Amino acid sequence: MKTTSHLAAVKAVTIAACVLAAVSPEAFAMHAASRTAGFGAEVKRRIMLGTYALSSGYYDAYYGKAQQVRTLIIRDFDAAYEHFDVLISPTSPTTAFELGAKTADPLTMYLNDVCTIPSNLAGHPAMSVPFGVGDDGMPIGVQVLAPMQAEVNMFRTAAVLEAAVVEGVSR
Repeated sequence: MKTTSHLAAVKAVTIAACVLAAVSPEAFAMHAASRTAGFGAEVKRRIMLGTYALSSGYYDAYYGKAQQVRTLIIRDFDAAYEHFDVLISPTSPTTAFELGAKTADPLTMYLNDVCTIPSNLAGHPAMSVPFGVGDDGMPIGVQVLAPMQAEVNMFRTAAVLEAAVVEGVSR
C-alpha cells in the first residue's frame, strides 16, 4: 500500500501523461514504458493489491484497520526495545527455495514474507544475514531488528552473527 500511495502522489506525472497522449503518442508510449520498467510481475501484483485496498469503499475496511494494527505493532516493539537493544528473528518460516521455484504460487511467496513484515510496518530497521544451511542444503537467514536510530547496534550484531557462522558456531 505504501508504494501505491507514493505512486498516486505523483499526480503531476499522471496529468502530464494525459497531455502527452493527446499531443504525441510516441512520447506517451515512452512515458508508459518508464512507469513500468523495473517492476516485475510480483511487484506489479503487490501494487495492484495496495491499489485495491486504498480504493473507494475499501479504505476504511482495510487501510483504516491496518493503521490500527500498525499502531499496536509499534507499541509491542517499543515495549521489547525497553529490555533489549536488538531482536533476532528468522527471516522466513522456511529455508530458502530455489530461484523461481515459487513464482507460480504467489501465496507461498507472501507467506515467506511473514517474518519480515512487522519491522517494516513499525518503520524500524532490520537486516537479514546468512546463518547456516538447512537439512535440505538451502540457506537459512536470520534478521536483526533494531529500534529507530539504532542501526549501529543492528550492524554490529549482524557482523557478530556472520562471523559466528563463518567460524561454524551455528552448525
